[in-house]
Amino acid sequence: MTKWLRSGLRRDICVVVAGTDAEAPTAQECKATLESRYDDRIEPKTFYGALDALTDAGYLARTVDGLQDRYELTDAGERALREQYAWLRDALD
Repeated sequence: MTKWLRSGLRRDICVVVAGTDAEAPTAQECKATLESRYDDRIEPKTFYGALDALTDAGYLARTVDGLQDRYELTDAGERALREQYAWLRDALD
């Protein structure tokens, strides 16, 4: 497991991005989804720091769409999520 996904917030951001069926989500859509899931507010500095770290590390790809950035999981991000999933599945079996 790589250090970039040790953070639960970073993993959860990747899950939200991966779980979007339609258009790649914006940062604000990701943040709102997680706040709804956590039933708590996420500090913007914390959220955007995690988002930037994931992008810088190559787990997410950022594209500009007008005034907003949209995020997609990269191959590396998908591999890391699948490793996490396999680890959890093995632990629960």
